[in-house]
Amino acid sequence: MKIGIISEKLNPPRTGVGNYLYNTLKATAKLQNKNYCLINYQHNNLIPSANLIVVKKPFNNRYLWYQILPINNSLENLDIIHNPFQIPTILNFKQKYIMSVLDLIQILFPKEIEKSVYLFQKIILSKSIKSADKIISISHHTKQDIIKYFKIPEDKIKVIHLAANENYKPLRENEINDIKQKYNLNYPFILYVGTLEPRKNIPTLLKALYKLKKMGTKHKLVITGKKGWKYKSIFETIEKLNLQKDVIFTGYVPDEDLPALYNAADLFVYPSIYEGFGLPPLEAMACGTPVVTSNTSSLPEVVGDAGIMVNPYDVNELAKAMYEVLTNDGLREELSKKGLERAKLFSWKKCAEEHLKVYEEVYNVK
Repeated sequence: MKIGIISEKLNPPRTGVGNYLYNTLKATAKLQNKNYCLINYQHNNLIPSANLIVVKKPFNNRYLWYQILPINNSLENLDIIHNPFQIPTILNFKQKYIMSVLDLIQILFPKEIEKSVYLFQKIILSKSIKSADKIISISHHTKQDIIKYFKIPEDKIKVIHLAANENYKPLRENEINDIKQKYNLNYPFILYVGTLEPRKNIPTLLKALYKLKKMGTKHKLVITGKKGWKYKSIFETIEKLNLQKDVIFTGYVPDEDLPALYNAADLFVYPSIYEGFGLPPLEAMACGTPVVTSNTSSLPEVVGDAGIMVNPYDVNELAKAMYEVLTNDGLREELSKKGLERAKLFSWKKCAEEHLKVYEEVYNVK
């Protein structure tokens, strides 16, 4: 069985999908010696045990690159193609085809992605999903979305949860102090990690922070992540509420710094409207950091009873939950313990084992 895995999302800067792919591949490499390779347009092979097939990118366009893959001769010897990201292809692959569907943002929130991307996805995604021999969904919530919007048979979809990698854990005080010094965070703070885009609901978080300041809380808000689509409303809200001194933007933070940053925070807040899985709350829990997040989409599936979940549209409810955690030592300790236990239920080893089972199942179907 020769497996080809499209590894374009490993290219820097690596974010959520790239981390899912990297951690799954790294765990897979420890489990088996089967013949699998990575397919990319860069000479980027972060998994030394895997072979690499480099396919030139036409017109420097990643969407066109995906379209030429089904007809590329260098893939002919592969038995299975796994696309871990849901950029659809107009043509079908000759090989057995597995597609990971991480979320349906482009279907549920069309106004929050670029119009050209939305139209491309709307026209082709349904066809590409239906052509797959198997679909991997990263949450039961996303699985139900796929069934609802694409009428896919339930047994064609396999749910495989993600995990926080092993670096996300409680750290020593000196490691935490080092990161605080590196990013000049010499004050108590609340942390948010994620791309700056409308779906992440950051203006609501800022309004909740404004209410916290009125309640006497001295914590600042540290926002970590790169600028995404339609991010200007975030800065407009900061200016309108006069929060310039209370909100710190770190920009994109490398993976090696994130565990200590989670550890340094007194609270992690993630009021996203929709997530296919929601890895940052799980990473925070694995570090023992209390979590306040939304009661929507897949987030309850990830957080369980180990965090406080609120209506992401309700500023008052969000501010109240944040205030309770920051001012109640007992609650903060309880959430920290529950989060550490909850995070143990998810592992990349288990994720990799489930992927291998899917490969075997698809390969053995004649």
